[in-house]
Amino acid sequence: MNPITPATGADQRQVSRVVIIGAGLIGASIGCALSAAGYAVHLRDHKISHARVAAGLGAGIVDPPVSADVDLVVVAVPPGAIPDLVVHSLQVYPNATVTDVGSVKAGVLDTLWQRDVDLSRYVGSHPMAGSHHSGPMTAHQNLFADRTWVVTPHRRSAAESVERVRAAVRACRAREMIMDVDDHDAAVARVSHLPHLMSVLIASRLTGTADRDLMLAGQGLRDVTRIAGSDPALWEQIVGANSEAVLEQLRSVQDQLGLLIKAVEATPTTKDLRSQLEQGVAGARKIAGKHGAAAVRYSEVVIAIPDEPGALARLFSEVSAAGVNVEDISIEHDPVREVGYLALSVAPQHADALVETMLSHGWAVS
Repeated sequence: MNPITPATGADQRQVSRVVIIGAGLIGASIGCALSAAGYAVHLRDHKISHARVAAGLGAGIVDPPVSADVDLVVVAVPPGAIPDLVVHSLQVYPNATVTDVGSVKAGVLDTLWQRDVDLSRYVGSHPMAGSHHSGPMTAHQNLFADRTWVVTPHRRSAAESVERVRAAVRACRAREMIMDVDDHDAAVARVSHLPHLMSVLIASRLTGTADRDLMLAGQGLRDVTRIAGSDPALWEQIVGANSEAVLEQLRSVQDQLGLLIKAVEATPTTKDLRSQLEQGVAGARKIAGKHGAAAVRYSEVVIAIPDEPGALARLFSEVSAAGVNVEDISIEHDPVREVGYLALSVAPQHADALVETMLSHGWAVS
């Protein structure tokens, strides 16, 4: 398909009233962001308690709007429920643009083409932000700030509808990207769905591992398996909806795994293993850095921090006093001792000064 570049114009009506269907992490976070930007947001969820919790966090109100006054509907529900709710929304809200924020786009659009409904007011989208946590209690208005949000218009999307979705994306302070639905699904299979399944694969192998052996696990294992803790029912729907693209990636990994096995079998007589490892380094370096910019290599300063009240606050206060900007952090807990290891990523030219400052304040640094 050819890429679609939506038209914009001064005559397009500004979105002011929004209905969000689904008050989980994503829906409630969108509500918080749009409410903070001045939108009037109405929340709907089949669990009224979720909508009320989200409302309590500032995501909107639970009172129903006048249908004709709604400008935008955001469908934020599991993949299997999206097509029916999109059709329902197009019928109930006659003047509204309808978008869904599901992570798979082509299957939804294919299903909608088969329905007897005008799709000119439908524009799919997908915010590339989230968490392995779920529910409105984890929502936050800054969840999408500086994160990519894909907008996927189709050939019949009205220009005004596309602009309404784009305006909402900008109001959430996300970085908008226009993509074709098939291109989007192929991309998320590679950078989201496949990594999740690889995390699941590694984590599932731990079920038969002795507790004694797990005591040897470091932060690397926790990093690799973190997203495996996400809701299996949700991911069953996501992978099922994008199975063709995911299968292509899995078969590619299967071929690469065969090459890696041969490389390990041949060690140390060949350079094949080194080549595989170097490809991993090269791939990791291609991942975009902060705010979508090119990845930057930082120096890591690791500080031992006792597991006691106030220790973390004192450490950050002294880091701030040193005048060093921290680009990223991670914490690894010692499995035996009551101590953690805080890794601070900083610009290489500031690493020595930070080490010197922290040592002068009595911290153990490596």
